[in-house]
Amino acid sequence: MSDHAAKAADDLKTNIRDHYAERAVAASESKPCSCCGGAAVEPQDEFARGLYDVGETGDLPAEAVLASLGCGNPTALADLRPGEVVLDLGSGGGIDVLLSAKRVGPSGKAYGLDMTDEMLALARKNQREAGVENVEFLTGEIEQIPLPDASVDVVISNCVINLSLDKNKVLAEAFRVLRPGGRFAVSDIVFQGDKGLVPEQLLRDVEAWSGCIAGALEETEYLEKLRRAGFADAAVEVTNVYDAAPENSCCGTPSLPDGVRLISGFVRAVKPAPAA
Repeated sequence: MSDHAAKAADDLKTNIRDHYAERAVAASESKPCSCCGGAAVEPQDEFARGLYDVGETGDLPAEAVLASLGCGNPTALADLRPGEVVLDLGSGGGIDVLLSAKRVGPSGKAYGLDMTDEMLALARKNQREAGVENVEFLTGEIEQIPLPDASVDVVISNCVINLSLDKNKVLAEAFRVLRPGGRFAVSDIVFQGDKGLVPEQLLRDVEAWSGCIAGALEETEYLEKLRRAGFADAAVEVTNVYDAAPENSCCGTPSLPDGVRLISGFVRAVKPAPAA
């Protein structure tokens, strides 16, 4: 990577981190984000609204719900089982970690990994308020997971992998920390159709990256990257299709060319177990 490209990548990562730090502060102050608005009991982010049932989140701190910036509900789709160890990549305010901890029970454990100090502080505060003990929040980047090989049963994530500048490394790391037979079960933003038709200006735009749009992979590319990382049975299940952005909304989906659509999808795959 050239010095110019490396600086551009560092600048983009810094901008993304700053964006999510701002969202954490806004949630801590119980304020909707400046561009999205919305009721105090709903997530700040437009993509995240309506994803969780009140029965799931009713006993969670309001700030955990406010800080949700996901595009799906991986904890509901991942079929988590009592006793399992779960890792959430880019755990933000902790909503999916806290929900996972409930699903795996006292004999299981849920890890959350995030690079944003403000989000980690908010997540740990939410954990204390929720009184959940089988949770641990880790500081780090999803390209370098601070856990041993074969240490978790399920890797989840909620609209975060698309933000990474090195998705191959993220998927390789997810494969590494999963036990044989472990499951990759993430919600993510995905393009369907020819991403090459998307205007270059959009793909370079920092706000589009931090809003989970510009960094999204095309569906077939995502599946191929999973296969190259070693996963089997890779598939994408469409959970929502996003239309063009409403007028005067900086948080909505930009207009896309014909033949391309933006979806949230449940992306699943399995780390093969060794042959008997």
